[in-house]
Amino acid sequence: MIQRFCMLALFVIAPFTMAQNTDSANVDIASVGQVLDAYHMAASRGDWGTYFDLMSTDGVFLGTDAAERWTKDEFRAYAGNRSGWTYRSVSRNINLTPDGLSAWFDELLDSASYGTSRGTGVLIKTVDGWKISQYHLTFPIPNELSGKVTDEIKAFEAGQ
Repeated sequence: MIQRFCMLALFVIAPFTMAQNTDSANVDIASVGQVLDAYHMAASRGDWGTYFDLMSTDGVFLGTDAAERWTKDEFRAYAGNRSGWTYRSVSRNINLTPDGLSAWFDELLDSASYGTSRGTGVLIKTVDGWKISQYHLTFPIPNELSGKVTDEIKAFEAGQ
């Protein structure tokens, strides 16, 4: 009997709760997108103050090279000597955790230097707004080329 009551309560409450969260979820998704757009814009301008302010204190950037796992401070030291890089988001998917305190995303990017790239990552909601906790930049490899590319990577790694 108690199980039936709990299930009934869940069905009655859940749709109301979801409807209540829809507007705030849409606002949060839009806010996450704005943070990512600002992140890319700051990188293209070499505006490292803004760029790193958009990362959480313990933020991490994973670059395209297997050895590139940069803490925020390490990446700031690396980027400080660079004029910037430009990636434009072509498409983006953003999801929120049920509590609305974390978001994860994937986006296809376009770069004049590298062509199609992919960014994935996690943002956390802080008292200062959404912050990028992890950003991972990759080069998606078409399946038809994967064998050739991975063979080249293996040969490169064997020669080091």
